[in-house]
Amino acid sequence: MTIYSQIDKNKRNTFIIMFFFTVFITSVGYFLSEIFWGQGAGIVGLVLAFIFSSVSSISSFYFSDKMVLAISGAKKVERQDSPLVYGILDNLSIGAGLKKVPDLYIIEDTATNAFATGRDPEHAVVAVTTGLLQKLNKREIEGVMAHEISHITNYDIRLMAITAILVGSVTLLVNFILRGSFSSDSDRKVPGFIILIGIVLAILSPIIAELIKLSISRNREYLADASGALLTRDPEGLASALEKIAHDHEPLEVANEATAHMYISNPLKKGKNADMFANLFNTHPPVEERIKRLRTM
Repeated sequence: MTIYSQIDKNKRNTFIIMFFFTVFITSVGYFLSEIFWGQGAGIVGLVLAFIFSSVSSISSFYFSDKMVLAISGAKKVERQDSPLVYGILDNLSIGAGLKKVPDLYIIEDTATNAFATGRDPEHAVVAVTTGLLQKLNKREIEGVMAHEISHITNYDIRLMAITAILVGSVTLLVNFILRGSFSSDSDRKVPGFIILIGIVLAILSPIIAELIKLSISRNREYLADASGALLTRDPEGLASALEKIAHDHEPLEVANEATAHMYISNPLKKGKNADMFANLFNTHPPVEERIKRLRTM
């Protein structure tokens, strides 16, 4: 797949995911409302779920980057405070043909990781941990920045940020409706098929949300690795950076299941913020395979 075809695909996928998210959440709202709020309440649940999903989709398109940065605890760094990294971003942005150099954000954490976000290249930012800047050399930092710049030029950033917010919204809505069941009337007559569909949707909603992240995450990491290596003409720089990141077993404290797919490497290491499904629903391809591909370029 060429870079241009991937960009077009990412743009299409963004609106496809937003559309199906609205349809899916509206359906979940209807069936769960019928079960837990009583027969006939499904229409109310459908309307509320439609409003919720529509607002979530629109707000995620325009504000998902700000939400993700806030969740990650990232703070903007001015050019004079980090001239080395901004110098790297300047050179890579020129090479990638970006009209605007992405702003730099810092996450105060000793774990080594980074991500890019924004709704388009003109509103893009790159966030890195203090640990990454401390533990990687200039060549390796340039490799990581090139990887993130590639996510920006490929329009991965919009798709990843919107997915992060919408996946979190699925969990919020299901939890809201399920909690409402405890205060509702227990004497209800709801058709069995509605109960069955509602229960299935309640169980599958988080799983479907994770599978959506999986489907858009793994291939784009390989593509960003390759694009970043071509941008720097130094595949070994990124390969060496990935080795160091992989050997750093410290979990990133601010990362969670909703935002993990955005980082250059899975931040949910074996630790207190990695749950039992972290490996089952791994949004990143094996680091060993990524390094191998880079070293054969």
